[in-house]
Amino acid sequence: MSGEVIYDSEKQIHTLSSRFVILYFFLGLLFFILLARLWHLQIIQGEQLRNVSVKNRVKQKKVLAPRGYILDREGRVLVDNTMVLQLTLNLQNLKEEERNLIAEKVGPILGMTSAQVREQIRRSIIKNGTFFPAVIADNLNFDQTLALKLLRLDHPSLNVEEFIFRSYPFGNSAAQMFGYISQVSRAQLNNSDVAGRGLSPGDMIGKKGLEKIWDHEIRGEDGLTYVQVDAHGRVTDIEETVLEGSNLAPIPPQSGHHLQLTIDQDIQEIANKAFQREDHIGQRIGALVALNKQGEILAWVSEPSYDSNQFLYGISSKDWNELIMHPFKPLRNKVIQDHFSPGSTFKVFVALAALEEDIIKPDTLMDSPGFFVLGRRRYHNHTRHGHGLVNVSTALETSSNVFFYKLAVGLNIDIMAKFARAFGLGVKTNVGIDHETPGLVPSRDWKLKNRGEEWQKGEDLSHAIGQGSLDVTPLQMALAYLAIGNEGKLYKPLLVKKVLASKNVNQSLQEFHPLMRYDMTEENNPSGLTIKKESFQAVKKGLWRVNNGERGTARWWKIPHVDMAGKTGTSQVRSFKADDIYSKCEDRKIEDRHHGWYVGYAPADNPEIAVAVITMHSCHGSTGSAPLARDVMEGYMRKYHPDLFVTDKKKIGMRND
Repeated sequence: MSGEVIYDSEKQIHTLSSRFVILYFFLGLLFFILLARLWHLQIIQGEQLRNVSVKNRVKQKKVLAPRGYILDREGRVLVDNTMVLQLTLNLQNLKEEERNLIAEKVGPILGMTSAQVREQIRRSIIKNGTFFPAVIADNLNFDQTLALKLLRLDHPSLNVEEFIFRSYPFGNSAAQMFGYISQVSRAQLNNSDVAGRGLSPGDMIGKKGLEKIWDHEIRGEDGLTYVQVDAHGRVTDIEETVLEGSNLAPIPPQSGHHLQLTIDQDIQEIANKAFQREDHIGQRIGALVALNKQGEILAWVSEPSYDSNQFLYGISSKDWNELIMHPFKPLRNKVIQDHFSPGSTFKVFVALAALEEDIIKPDTLMDSPGFFVLGRRRYHNHTRHGHGLVNVSTALETSSNVFFYKLAVGLNIDIMAKFARAFGLGVKTNVGIDHETPGLVPSRDWKLKNRGEEWQKGEDLSHAIGQGSLDVTPLQMALAYLAIGNEGKLYKPLLVKKVLASKNVNQSLQEFHPLMRYDMTEENNPSGLTIKKESFQAVKKGLWRVNNGERGTARWWKIPHVDMAGKTGTSQVRSFKADDIYSKCEDRKIEDRHHGWYVGYAPADNPEIAVAVITMHSCHGSTGSAPLARDVMEGYMRKYHPDLFVTDKKKIGMRND
């Protein structure tokens, strides 16, 4: 058959078989590669890939560590932590229109306007950007929480979370001493002091006071947890175990260490209450500090004050403006930051200088009329008619200006300054709170260097009664008077007593003890002065008479069965014409009224507590400040020596001889 092609079936099968072998080989090789890849993915990279998968479904979340407590000297909590519910808004992938809609719906639930909610969001964005949730409100109640949970069904960017909130149980009490905490700002994260501490946006750090100074010890170490999120990174309510088999184990936070202070809660409460006295002056403005006999601080008051909780997530513009525009500056720590002319409380240092420089003896008598003339100027006593013949103890009792004018003629500012500085005036106490100021004890050289003028003899007189350029802080004065009561022993102030372990408050990590800087009765002590005990005793006698003498300027204020000793003072806020000197202070505008001082100690013979009080614009130390000091001293004595207040007990104090 012509044209017919005849195939050899055996040859064809042989050819195809060889081709199939090659195909099967390649198919087998591909299958082997696939199995090997699957084995590599499942066995070699299985855990890693699972973690990647988990990370796509969960979000790492920092768990802030509870800050350590701040305790009083007896272990009672002064600054605490409490658990609250907090509303936050996840800003990632959230358009402005939706933010505004959420603000309109959230506002009524929280008792806020939508504008206030938007302002909270705006400030959070400025501070932390959009990658950190904005805190809208905290301390939510049950009804708010329920309403917000329902609202979250339509707006999953909202979250209601538990949060450990810093709590100040005693309100505004000693806020300037405790300070406050707040979120670290982006500017602070770039600060060299903060950058090396492993902080990130949203972390809380101490911004003022003890919270700032001891932040490293009381912050603790933050932990980590994981929450399930949706495709937009928003936390979901789905309950599902997503971490099994992964290495993403939560890390629990470790709370910070605790601070134990020398503060006595009972004395602190008495001091706070004293500033709220209901008398003709009313609520006081100023400062009070109380020390025990070794310089440990028992109470610390600066009024007006503020609520430290306001600063936790950034204080509102309205509240901030109210604080900074307040005429009496609640943000300033008046115990150490503000300084005032000491007025007549400075006379004790002039008296000691005159006794040690042999200008007078303890029994030297001087006439104290209503004024003293130097050159062509009259320097007035605080009473029109003067006090007659007085010695140094009586001059302190009656607060005779003329007596001290006459001492100033025999002394000079440099000698007075030397004695004042020996007692710590014009020098920082280094108590361990930020923004302490040294005050000022002027000298001839100081005036020439800073004002380009020579010192005038008349300035010696005004400075001898605590006016002029003298500036001191209440803490300096309390320490100085304690040194007088202790007859020369000047202590360094002590506020922090111990650092206690976070897990065991009975375990002390650091301890701090009272430190006496020097004893001025000893020769070659660091003060550069050696003061005789007889000089201290003459001055102490005068301070006893201030509260117990017939003409004492604070004779109305006493403690049953215990003698107080101290000195009142009037610090003029501006100079007055001769015709206005004796006008009634209370009739002046409040900004023109004198500040009132009282600094003293009890018992008079062997002090256990010293108190310095300044009340601004109260006109007189005898009525404005002395009663506050009396209340604090009496509270101390009743707590630590209740047996003295049994009616048949003998009074302790100082003999009037």
